[in-house]
Amino acid sequence: MEDFRARLDAYDGPIPDGQQNRRYAGFIDRIGDVGTIEPRDRLGVRAKEEGFVEVDDFQDDTEYVIDIELWEFGPQAARRALAELIIEWVEDQDGELYDHYSGPSITIIRVNARGSIILPILAIPQVAFVDFPPVPDITTDPPEEFVIDDVPPVAALPDDLPVIAVLDTGVNDHPLLVDTIVVREAFPAELGQADVNGHGTAVAGVAVFGDLRNQLDEPELQPAARIISAKVVTDQAQFYDRRTLPTQMRIAIERLRQDYDCRIFVLSLGDIKAKFERGRVGPWAATLDELARELDILILVSAGNRDPRGGTRLEQAITQYPQYLLENGNRICEPAGAVNALTVGSIAHSNGLGPQHLFDAHTQAITEPGEPSPFSRSGPGAGGIKKPDFVDYGGTLVFDGVAARLQRAPTLPNAGLLTTNADFLRQALVSKTGTSFSAPHLANKAAKILRYHPGASANLLKALMASSARVPEAALRRLNGVPETEQDQIYGNGLVYPATAAFSDDHRVVLYAEDSLGIDQFAVYHVPIPAEFQGIGRRWIHVSLAFDPPVKRTRAEYVGTRMNYRLIRGCPVDDVFEHFRTHAGEDTSAPDIDSKYNCALKPGPMRRDRNTLQTSSVKFAQATSQYGADYYLVVRCVGGWAAEQELRQNYAVVVELEHEDQLQLYARIRQRARLRT
Repeated sequence: MEDFRARLDAYDGPIPDGQQNRRYAGFIDRIGDVGTIEPRDRLGVRAKEEGFVEVDDFQDDTEYVIDIELWEFGPQAARRALAELIIEWVEDQDGELYDHYSGPSITIIRVNARGSIILPILAIPQVAFVDFPPVPDITTDPPEEFVIDDVPPVAALPDDLPVIAVLDTGVNDHPLLVDTIVVREAFPAELGQADVNGHGTAVAGVAVFGDLRNQLDEPELQPAARIISAKVVTDQAQFYDRRTLPTQMRIAIERLRQDYDCRIFVLSLGDIKAKFERGRVGPWAATLDELARELDILILVSAGNRDPRGGTRLEQAITQYPQYLLENGNRICEPAGAVNALTVGSIAHSNGLGPQHLFDAHTQAITEPGEPSPFSRSGPGAGGIKKPDFVDYGGTLVFDGVAARLQRAPTLPNAGLLTTNADFLRQALVSKTGTSFSAPHLANKAAKILRYHPGASANLLKALMASSARVPEAALRRLNGVPETEQDQIYGNGLVYPATAAFSDDHRVVLYAEDSLGIDQFAVYHVPIPAEFQGIGRRWIHVSLAFDPPVKRTRAEYVGTRMNYRLIRGCPVDDVFEHFRTHAGEDTSAPDIDSKYNCALKPGPMRRDRNTLQTSSVKFAQATSQYGADYYLVVRCVGGWAAEQELRQNYAVVVELEHEDQLQLYARIRQRARLRT
């Protein structure tokens, strides 16, 4: 406020010599009005979706279940004290407390109260929002007749399989899953353990096996992980109204991390009504971001689903594809905007058509394999960062002109992934469509990487995944002409290849480091370039960076730290240090260095520097021997509001050298690394 008033005073003062406009004119002239927050301004997004636009829309004698969120106006103890006063007021007026969550930066109270009790709460200055509780993004599919009589047995489980926690509707003791289930719990316990809805068992099947179609011809099914069933929704696929989502998430995830050393968590749930302002997130996402940082865990969240068209506009699902993927109504839903969690969008594994559609003119495919799924939501995430982070196979939709609808699995089995069916006594397997299944598909790959790097931090796992990711050629062709910044918000960093992430090859070498930096500090890493990599021939250098910043939802700048990197070639290392040392602390962008020294990594700084997961590459075809055998990767941790906390930011970097010819790069680089040691 002091700074704002100072700018107003400067604006009111004389125009400086040599300037055409008043000081801060670009800032002040954009302001339409200044006023205090009114009670109606505290109505949340879900309440507005339900038609509550004025405080009087709450009826005095009608009971409502609402969430009351406080601003971060002071320390956690101060927020808790005010929350207790509000709770006391509600209970004195015969309202009922359901839950109270007070975290590092979020305070939410859930109560059942009459409208007459809610109105005074809307007038409290420290109250940020009053809103209805979230509704999960789960649909119950109709039964279908897709039956497989003979499924291969599950191979013996290795002792070192990683554990994936599935936070969902529960997981039933399916014959293909029963040996992989470590434990079945509910948060809270009164939810029970059975998967009545069926969603969680299907998600768990993909997390363990991927798309089962890819294994049905094998002698045995090969699981990639063990499973923890963490039931967090009711049998009716609703969120438990006596707990806030931050409470549920923190209790469940902290418990499973501590008791079972679980490192990977899958959340194929979303609140489709939480349509926050573009670039902002809700308390659910903020809690996941806090937990991912505090516990060093990998949280994978589905991007959410949306049918593109309906009614008389149904054919536009074909004619306007893929443009509608970027519509405002198709933006990712809560909590997919989280910056420390991985958001997973969906791409099609097939066109969805079966043999019965060979001569059907009324049945039309929307996608081909590798193209974005018509239902997948797009970014950006918190603070405008790239979201989703990755895509994976989640099925597709098919236009059915006779039925006048968009068909999906299980009605059309070819349109979905094959996975385990909760009602396994009726049928063993079921086909499913949605980003709910692309998220566990990526978790399956993350488990494979973690198995070969069991000591890796969550940041290193994310950086390895980003280094291996590639955008399918089909997606690039389909989105040709769409601006690259918008393409990023559809397919993120692409499709992860776990073998590429986990291993080096003779002609492809993966180098990585885990480290931490203070604010306004930088690190320089030596990247050895063998003579074989300097000659003629197509070759690539891929660089990836992952870090987990502190976050605060109630700040305009959600992310507390920023990081970036530059790859320098042909410059003496002392000059590199001197250049970045003299520019330390100046601003949040990496200082320019002579262009001849800078490797032109793509995407460039404008597209990557704001992200908490960054990846880029440079391609060479001609000889580069003039730049020598020593490249340097400079990683910077730049300012943000977290500078006040004097923290160190953990991160991981990955550099991959790849040559199209079968050269002995691995042996050469390993030899040089030994010599330097």
